[in-house]
Amino acid sequence: MSLGKYAFLVLAVVATPLAAVWPLLRSDPAGRPAVLAGGALAALNTILAYFLVLWSAGRSTNVFLGAVLGGMVGRMALMLAAVAAGILVFGLPKVPFTLSLLAFFVLFLVLELTILHRRTGASAGVR
Repeated sequence: MSLGKYAFLVLAVVATPLAAVWPLLRSDPAGRPAVLAGGALAALNTILAYFLVLWSAGRSTNVFLGAVLGGMVGRMALMLAAVAAGILVFGLPKVPFTLSLLAFFVLFLVLELTILHRRTGASAGVR
């Protein structure tokens, strides 16, 4: 799957649950930007992870592991900085922000692993 198709799929996965819960957030208008920011951060994280895997796929094992593992450390640092900025600088409500970020993160982790397994399993001849 190309990066563009993956990004489109990720945006669709973010939009669908957000559309479902958006009316429920009417009672908490401050929670709306927090939920949206959590979904956006998780989406950016998974798109960046997929990009690193695609970029390093045809390269040596050392480059692949460096990109994937180094990318993981870098993405964790960026996520920590973004969460801290969201809460401390922008004053996003902690609970909706964190729940949204974690829920989308888990959803995208399952999606990413499923797609990567199909991609590597198909190329390796695994049935």
